[in-house]
Amino acid sequence: MGAGELTYDDFLSRLSIQDVLIDAGYRLNKRDGLRYPSYVRLDSDGRRVRGDKFIVTQNGQCCFQPPHQKLYNVISFIKAHPQMFAEYRAGMQPDRLVNLVCNRLLHHPIEQRETKIVQPRPEAKPFDIENYDIHRFNPQDRDSQKRFYAYFKNRGIDLYTQYAFHRHFCLATRHREDRLPYTNLAFPMTLPKDAEKVVGFEERGHPRLDGVSTYKGKAEGSNSSEGLWIASPARTPLAEARHIYWFESAYDAMAYYQLHQAQNKDLRKAVFISTGGSPTKAQMRGVLSAALPARQHICFDTDLAGLEFAKNLQEELYRTVHSTLEVTPERKAYLDTVPDGADLDCGEVYLLPESLQKSYGRYEAEWEEAMSMRSSGLCHPDDIQAQVDKMSKFYKEFREELREFLGLDPKNDASFVREQPDYPCKDWNEQLLAEMKPQESAYEAEEVEQEQQTRFHR
Repeated sequence: MGAGELTYDDFLSRLSIQDVLIDAGYRLNKRDGLRYPSYVRLDSDGRRVRGDKFIVTQNGQCCFQPPHQKLYNVISFIKAHPQMFAEYRAGMQPDRLVNLVCNRLLHHPIEQRETKIVQPRPEAKPFDIENYDIHRFNPQDRDSQKRFYAYFKNRGIDLYTQYAFHRHFCLATRHREDRLPYTNLAFPMTLPKDAEKVVGFEERGHPRLDGVSTYKGKAEGSNSSEGLWIASPARTPLAEARHIYWFESAYDAMAYYQLHQAQNKDLRKAVFISTGGSPTKAQMRGVLSAALPARQHICFDTDLAGLEFAKNLQEELYRTVHSTLEVTPERKAYLDTVPDGADLDCGEVYLLPESLQKSYGRYEAEWEEAMSMRSSGLCHPDDIQAQVDKMSKFYKEFREELREFLGLDPKNDASFVREQPDYPCKDWNEQLLAEMKPQESAYEAEEVEQEQQTRFHR
């Protein structure tokens, strides 16, 4: 990066979220009585567009759009609403758009990039499992299990977890022209619509002496765009799953299971999914189309990429829900105002039937009261919670009426939860290892004490 170029830290420190909201077409709502400023969009007649309002918080650094409480800063707002900015072009990388918009707002010139021409890679042959010798884990055969020891030991994944997932991993040795054996731990990838056909492997190499894996990736020819690792200890079919857990790696899925299985005995019946890295739209759509009624547990990493993956999965979930609706003439006007990848309650409320508008108005009034109580610093926490409960009750009533109007089957309504490992762990395998260290230290201390007592008595 050149000396004159600005960084994300510069954007966050020099720009306020109000600067970005105004550039996106929003105006300060002077009539709003909330402690925090709010910004609204006006229609062609200069009237406020209902349901399109952002509340500014955290000293002007962030905002959120009720009824959702997801916070946006300068950078995440631009990435989440690219079409609101003049620099946006179809297919543009989000980071490029952020740089263009923020540099313009700071009156900082930015160099134009030259288009880089990349020669396409030669197309790999489709994956064929017949090109591998497969060694499987047999729960009744101790000798068959020993070859897996090195791959799981340094990950902290115990034998009981290996027993639970034994149908969903193997050792795969590729047939090579030089006849040299090269074996990886392989997690078979299948398609949501065809659980029997293996279309690739998520692979991990043999760890070195320091415990670090020498290789991670996917087998040559794997269908990475659609294939996923789909596993269930109780062999629950994807279409029958009540709970689906999403991860970026199979190691993380197994670590999560080991961490939570004792507290959640039904976890065996869940379906665990690994995208094997960056999730694709085809992967997400395939699973959601096959198992929309299931509750989606989004367990991606806590780094910036993982946060982006979680956002993308939520958007695909909303798109899938939207695709189940019959767009009748009375529904079309409202549905056309629901942004792509947004929840069904994000459309223009004034286009709903009058009874639904009143229902939403009751919820919005209680929501504003709850926010006002929180920001005043004068209300008892119990009173605030009572108001939040009242607000939630009115939202539930509105949601049920909205589903009825849109003809949405309640079982197909979006249902998800974001689950993250404890800070500062980035992923679930890291948390598993962190929780094991105190146990190992205690065990080592006990061994030392026993050794000292033995020597004393000699």
